[in-house]
Amino acid sequence: MLNHTTLSQILTLFSSLPNGKAAGNPAVEDVELARRAAHNPDAFTDLYHRYLPGIYRYHLARTGHVQEAEDLTAQTFLTALEFISSFSGRGSLSSWLFGIASHKLADHYRRSRIELPLEQVEDLHSTVPLPEETTLQHLELDRVAQVLRLISPERAEALVLCLFGGLSMDEVAHTVGKSKAAVKMLVHRGLCDLQERLAIPQEVP
Repeated sequence: MLNHTTLSQILTLFSSLPNGKAAGNPAVEDVELARRAAHNPDAFTDLYHRYLPGIYRYHLARTGHVQEAEDLTAQTFLTALEFISSFSGRGSLSSWLFGIASHKLADHYRRSRIELPLEQVEDLHSTVPLPEETTLQHLELDRVAQVLRLISPERAEALVLCLFGGLSMDEVAHTVGKSKAAVKMLVHRGLCDLQERLAIPQEVP
């Protein structure tokens, strides 16, 4: 049996996850929000809810596993809480948070050193039976995460930050330390790579 995963299916999958801050809401100045969050637990809770969806989608896209994404998201915000007073405002707060998320992800893979071929991703699943739709969703998440590991790391990072993390091109540029034009090219080429690899039929037992 062939399982043909398309980019549109992946985007639909991630669009079904909780969204970030609603469009049109008044934007809270990053420096002021960080300053309040450093001294007020309620303010940090506001920051947490504001950026949680994007950070979670970022980790979910890169790992393909809900539990790992949840753990890494928690680690990201714990570190943010510890160092929020160091936020200077030279870049956006979202870029600062995604920089932390990127380091947490890198640390995670340095510790695990797990690199499995696509045909073995089902071995990573829990032995607890799951409803058919949920199982399919987990397979799709594993699929996109594994494919992202096969394309250029720079393209994958820019693509995930923009597409799944919800950052603007300017914010991605600040996060990865490249120009906006370079980021646009990385995202474009990353999308082409992702589309090409996801279009390859995958054998499913």
